[in-house]
Amino acid sequence: MSGASESRAAPDWRPSGRALRGLDALNFFLADVRDGLGPYLAIYLLAVRGPDQGWNEATVGFVMTLAGVAGLLAQTPAGALIDRFRSTRLVVLIAAAAVTLSCVLLPFVSGFALVAITQSLAGAAGAVFAPAIAAITLGVVGPKLFARRIGRNEAFNHAGNATSAALAGALAYLFGPVVVFWLMAGAAVLSIGALLMVPSDEIDHDLARGMDRTAADDAAAPSGLAVLLKNRALLLFAGLAALFHLSNAAMLPTVGQLLTKVVGDAYATSLIAICIVAAQVVMIPVAAIAGARADRWGRKPIFLVAFGVLALRGALYPLSDDPYWLVGVQLLDGVGAGVYGALFPIIVADLTRGTGRFNVAQGAVATAQGLGAAVSASVAGLVIVSAGYSAAFFTLAALAGAGFALYLVAMPETNGYEPPVGEDRAPGAAAPAPSA
Repeated sequence: MSGASESRAAPDWRPSGRALRGLDALNFFLADVRDGLGPYLAIYLLAVRGPDQGWNEATVGFVMTLAGVAGLLAQTPAGALIDRFRSTRLVVLIAAAAVTLSCVLLPFVSGFALVAITQSLAGAAGAVFAPAIAAITLGVVGPKLFARRIGRNEAFNHAGNATSAALAGALAYLFGPVVVFWLMAGAAVLSIGALLMVPSDEIDHDLARGMDRTAADDAAAPSGLAVLLKNRALLLFAGLAALFHLSNAAMLPTVGQLLTKVVGDAYATSLIAICIVAAQVVMIPVAAIAGARADRWGRKPIFLVAFGVLALRGALYPLSDDPYWLVGVQLLDGVGAGVYGALFPIIVADLTRGTGRFNVAQGAVATAQGLGAAVSASVAGLVIVSAGYSAAFFTLAALAGAGFALYLVAMPETNGYEPPVGEDRAPGAAAPAPSA
């Protein structure tokens, strides 16, 4: 793959149109699958299953936490697998099939244990998508075009989310919340077709795992754990990712639960769909701009916007439980999540450039992120039960404010960052392609 890698470094090099169209389609159709059932699951369990079957805000939060933990435990192994396994497309295909199965089964299972199992399966499979897409993208476009292309990926991801949410809102109004599961299963099947549009021979595996032409040979390259332990900036970013999702993950499900009590389950599902569509529409230009300007403006000032807007969003929700107000505040999610989604793989690539461990590092940082997201639902549920919805929103806002302060004071600018080199590596040595 040396020749392929060298061509990607040429100033006038461009990937094929088919590969780029495949990436567009993959991000569009995989969007709903990648982000999971989220608030729809909360509405379905509260409204359809309800207290008669033992479901309340706390038990719903616990199931979502279990699914998050399953995804968390799978993140680092998924990244390591992608680093080592050449057929990244096959890994994504298997994961998409697993998510499809879990969505198809959920309406037919009952009881806490079976619901938890299906969602844990989906959570574990979903851990593959984000690092795999970033790896495929880096392997196709190369490092020089990576930041701009990631912004485009996220724009198509958000367009896919907006489209699926609009369909979910309209169809849920007609057929009930269960329709969301069928939509997600269909999206997973379509994502498999999109995946096959990206030619496997256009994916440079060395670049996809973060190698460059000056990296050490694969046998001497540091392990993912070594990269994390030696790179303080990467460790700090992992903590900040956890804090962001500790604040963010429970906000929309909490809004969904509040709307269920205010307007009822049928209207709540449609309003949540409107919330998602509105936020996703905002995310499309935000993600594209963040990716396109990340090299010029730097990563740090753009990422601070994500934390600041997240804190503001949490503080505004409690001011009213009017559905129009809640939907309006949700627009701010388009700014915060749009920036985060675009910059996350770019910053990890900055912090691991040349190590050959881009994907295991993505997985490890995503593990921290997943831990924050998994705990978020339980924290919000417990605060709601004990102190009410307003207290839950203010708690989440305070966590985002803490993340903003920590990023401002402690996190370096990563554009041009030089990752630490392992003691057993010899910079300047050529990097042969790893064995399958």
